[in-house]
Amino acid sequence: MTRIAALALSVCLTVPCLASGLPRSSPEDQGIPPSAILEFVERAERRIDALHSVMVVRHGHVVAEGWWAPYDPGTPHELYSLSKSFTSTAVGLAVAEGKLSVDDRVIDFFPDEAPDEPGANLAAMRVSDLLRMSTGHESEPSLRAADDWAEAFLAHPVPFKPGTHFLYNTAATYMLSAIVQRATGETVLDYLRPRLFEPLGIDDPRWGTSPQGVTLGGYGLSVRTEDIAKFGQLYLNHGRWEGEQVVPESWVGAATARQTSNGSNPGSDWDQGYGYQFWRSRHGAYRGDGAFGQYCIVLPEQKAVIAITSGVKDMQAVLDLVWEMLLPAMGPSPLPPAEDDRAALEARLAGLTLAPPEGPGSNATAERVSGTTFEFPDNPRGIESVTLRPEGEGTTLAFRVDGEERRISCGHGSWREGRLAFERFPEQPAAAAGAWTGDETFTARICFDETPFVASLRLEFSGEGLLLDSEANVGFGPTGHPRLVGSPAGGSAP
Repeated sequence: MTRIAALALSVCLTVPCLASGLPRSSPEDQGIPPSAILEFVERAERRIDALHSVMVVRHGHVVAEGWWAPYDPGTPHELYSLSKSFTSTAVGLAVAEGKLSVDDRVIDFFPDEAPDEPGANLAAMRVSDLLRMSTGHESEPSLRAADDWAEAFLAHPVPFKPGTHFLYNTAATYMLSAIVQRATGETVLDYLRPRLFEPLGIDDPRWGTSPQGVTLGGYGLSVRTEDIAKFGQLYLNHGRWEGEQVVPESWVGAATARQTSNGSNPGSDWDQGYGYQFWRSRHGAYRGDGAFGQYCIVLPEQKAVIAITSGVKDMQAVLDLVWEMLLPAMGPSPLPPAEDDRAALEARLAGLTLAPPEGPGSNATAERVSGTTFEFPDNPRGIESVTLRPEGEGTTLAFRVDGEERRISCGHGSWREGRLAFERFPEQPAAAAGAWTGDETFTARICFDETPFVASLRLEFSGEGLLLDSEANVGFGPTGHPRLVGSPAGGSAP
């Protein structure tokens, strides 16, 4: 069965799906008109490029869920900084077990890594300062190039008194992970397995580590969309899950409360205060979130949780759409059945897909250049050549990178799934689609569907040469690459 077929079977708005851990319900039974959710999806497609999944939970029941193919319900998605809220949970559990206190000094956990004569501000920094992003730093410590990440953090200047200056600081979350490991003897991932992941039925969570073998903490966790929703429901339930107190209620309250001020713009969901690795939001909500639009939104007043994964540049736009379309639709009582609207919503959710390139699968240029190898001068990306060939109902691009062949098999009008090594990135799950978007231009999109990233390649066969442009949908820096200009191997015209 393909993942797209599995997606169609997974959409169950009215039939309970007990094996997943969260029961299903119709939107109407939980006080939400299906038309409001449908309009949310439609507006997301018009305004936002692009959501990858959405799951709406009300009163503990999933009332709507959908994945934009090639994303699907069974594949984990990288969470980026949404990972921080899970690390906070590990700290709370360790505090409850008496392994540490939020009032403990940070340097006391790292006697070998701390400076011989720590400054007064560093010496005063406590676990609570790490949790609320008030370490006293003026700039975030850079850890990746360091030989020892904890040592690099502790060597970074601390010009402000801890607790007085908010600075979003992923390195601080790494230190929380390292502290949990020092205090418990286990990585945060291993520590959370029996205490959080297994009770919630979160299977096979993946989380990277530093060179020192410490769970990254501030990023790097990958789980499924429903796992995000379960985590939010746990917090909405004040730490209880299926009758058991999985996380102390006192920790849930402290972690999601406003622990520090971080701005004054009433229209920004990033200026509403910060808790213990959770953001306060407008409308009485709170959330964990991660780069490029990974969200676990908890609305206590509405008894709702919204889980979203995406690859977006404007994260505020996603929250604005939630407040605009979903929040006001959550009524206090069940609604009469709306079969036609619900059927329309089910059909729309089952057919969601990221748009593949539009155009014919072949044309005169395709026939002219098929099988011709175009070579490129030396370039920082190591791309030596590319050859385009028809393949069934699609097209294969054969790249040669640093002496190795890398094949991209593109479906036409649909996503072709598999694994590929792209440029100098290692082999990983991906799906690709392509089309002739102009008389001389072939465009391919490559979706790395365990991540937010979608790459676009544009091959323009201009005259006897080839112009290659590429760009990613999102990134932490520039998303485009300089154009490469290729020519037929041996100098002969195709």
